[in-house]
Parts: sequence; C-alpha cells; structure tokens
Amino acid sequence: MQFEVWAPDADSVVLEAADVRSPMERDAGREGWWTAGAEASDGDRYGFRVDDGPLLPDPRSRRQPDGPDGPSAVVDQEAYAWRNGWAGRRLNRAVLYELHVGTYTPEGTFDAAAARLGHLAELGVTHVSLMPVCPFPGVNGWGYEGVSLWAVHEPYGGPEGLKRLVDTAHELGLGVVLDVVHNHLGPSGNHLPAFGPYFTDTHHTPWGAAVNLDAPGSDEVRAFLLGSALAWLRDYRLDGLRLDAVHALADTRALTFLEELSAAVDALAVELGRPLGLIAESDLCDPRTTTPRPAGGLGLHAQWNDDFHHALHTALTGESQGYYADFARAPLAALAKTVTSAFFHNGTWS
Repeated sequence: MQFEVWAPDADSVVLEAADVRSPMERDAGREGWWTAGAEASDGDRYGFRVDDGPLLPDPRSRRQPDGPDGPSAVVDQEAYAWRNGWAGRRLNRAVLYELHVGTYTPEGTFDAAAARLGHLAELGVTHVSLMPVCPFPGVNGWGYEGVSLWAVHEPYGGPEGLKRLVDTAHELGLGVVLDVVHNHLGPSGNHLPAFGPYFTDTHHTPWGAAVNLDAPGSDEVRAFLLGSALAWLRDYRLDGLRLDAVHALADTRALTFLEELSAAVDALAVELGRPLGLIAESDLCDPRTTTPRPAGGLGLHAQWNDDFHHALHTALTGESQGYYADFARAPLAALAKTVTSAFFHNGTWS
C-alpha cells in the first residue's frame, strides 16, 4: 500500500505502519510531498514522524480510532456494501432538520440516530442536516472544534456508522447534508502545523491564525480542503455540505476558495449523476454568495438566512445585545423584511 504526506519544510519523514518503520522519500514530481510503500490493510494503525518527532496522525486520515492524538487507521472505502442506489435530492423546496448525532438519541451514535429517522420522514422533512462529525477530543461536543477534516468521530460510529446512517436516510427518501468547518480547527488535537503552512499570520480570525488560503503554500492547503469536501460527497454519498461561517475565510486570491469549491462540486455532481449542493452560512448579506459563477458570483447553491433567525429571535425574546441590536428597534418590521427580502441589510448600514 502506498502512503503519502505533504511536509514541505521537513528534512525527513518516517512512516510507521503496522509497527514497521519505513523512511519516506521525496516525490520528485510533487514539491513538498513524501511517499513510501508498506504492508497495511483495513484497520491497521499508522502515522508519520516528521524530523524524528513524535508519531503524528495523517492530515488526510480517514479514521482516528483512538481520538485526534492517536495514530490513524487505514480505511477501505470500498468495503461497505451500499444497500440501495440513490438518485439524489435537490435542495430547492427542501425542509432541513438539523441533527446533532450526540444528542439526538440517548446512545448518541449514528446507528441510534438512523433508527429514528423515520419520524423525520413522517414529519415531512426532506433532508437531514448533520452537525459536524469530524473527530474532536473526548466523546461529547458540538463538533465545531473538530480536527482531522477527512475523518469521522469514532464515538459516533466511525466511517461505517456514518455510511449506515446515510444508507438508511436514503432508503427513507431523505437527503443528507453535512456541516463542515473550513475556517478554523480546534485547538486540541490539531497537528497540521507540524506538517506545513496550513495556517497563516497574514490574517487573523476569532480563533487565531487563519487557515492559509492565500499565503505561500496555500495551493496545497486549498487542495487539502477541496479533497476533503469531495471525499465526503463521494465516499459517503452525501447530498450536500453546509459551510460554516464562510465570512471568516480570509482569502484575497483572484479565484477564491469558495468559487473553486463550487466548481469542483458541480463537476463531481456531473460525474456522479446526482445533484449536490453547497449551503453557505454567511453574515455578509451579499447576494454574490449564491449568484452563479458565470454571472460573477461564488456559485454556492443556497445560504442560511441568519437575518430571519435574528429577527424572529428578537421578536420572541426581546433580546437586543450584540448583533440583535439592529433587529430590536422594530422587530416585527425586521421580521417582515427578512421574510420578503431575505437580507435585513440590503444597502443599509449596521
């Protein structure tokens, strides 16, 4: 089996797979990449040692059976036998149910959640929108401090558990959307900086240094995020991705990451022969987010209407702090505007 990892600043990288150490060689055709072959099969643990450092999980790990700080495990994506074909379900006129796997059932697992999806189908829900499922330290969490962006949280049921849930949802006619976080990684279990410039001090976010989308090395970082997004859609047969807080993606390149992502997802939809959707969470009130790329937009397919939420919340609770202040001046008028015009600030100042 061939292993590879991007570590552009390393002087040496050693693969440790199935308790055997193998020095890796530079890939002459790809700058910064290291490769090595080793005997390994589904479930075998492996990791990398950069410059004789500690054993680290693969940045592109598909499974972290012992948590974010443990070794990665090989995953045979072809091993799961899908029970049905799926033609997909479009987002237009969708009724989404946001589902947190850890709290949806007492068991807090994919299998337990799958057993209760029939209730949602009976309610008229068309899509289940899963909150983030990437690994994070411990058992319980909202998922927004996840790391290992290609992997599935093991306590929920790991890769096969997620596939079983998606399979069950599709049998019930439910599409499945996954919430993914590209604007930051959690502070614990994030080993990406040991491999390369995944983050940059050129920009700062509420979580610290920004994910590197436009500084030196950003080509590979963007490829890392794009590959992760496409893998979720392809390998787990998901119907779409909800993109967390895209306004926090610091990106000054001429072709933005979001445009690149939407183009790649549209191409994958053609390849797979089923519709795929991208839903943005954005507080910019910018119609360009969902404007098609040929018309100068980013080409995302839908957007959360946060303004409607804020107006409704203010009307029901009277809360007026922070970003609710704009809506609190006339909450019912704000609610009417967001219902009819989507954006509250469409040419006005906050």
